[in-house]
Amino acid sequence: MTAAVILADPAESHAFGASLAPVVRVGDVITLAGPLGAGKTSIARGLLAALGLVGEAPSPSFAIVQPYAPPETRLPVLHVDLYRIEHSRELDELGLDDSRRDAVLLVEWPERAGEGAWPDALALTLAVSGEGRALTARVPPGWTQRWPI
Repeated sequence: MTAAVILADPAESHAFGASLAPVVRVGDVITLAGPLGAGKTSIARGLLAALGLVGEAPSPSFAIVQPYAPPETRLPVLHVDLYRIEHSRELDELGLDDSRRDAVLLVEWPERAGEGAWPDALALTLAVSGEGRALTARVPPGWTQRWPI
């Protein structure tokens, strides 16, 4: 299933991310694709805030993986930014597939992981649309009972 939403501004992107918090589960993967400045990190920050993170989540661009765990957040979350990954082989060193058993994976720039990575992910793609953002969601079977948000 595919769904589309228009997000008028960063506040709506943040709110959309927050709307995922009540339905996200350990083992879930949420991917966030789109160009620089499209709002991927705003959605991630909204989700993390709604999961209990106090303060603003840093972008994990340089760390690549930013972990969060209770009591900081309601669920363990790995916020991953693959922007600096040059080849999908580098992902093996991160151990993301093993880590997902115990955490939610929130992955920015998922296309850097290669074709077919995380086929069961809630795949969110953002595009600049005038002043706002067009969000397209590919909703996999594991999410259909939880969608629409």
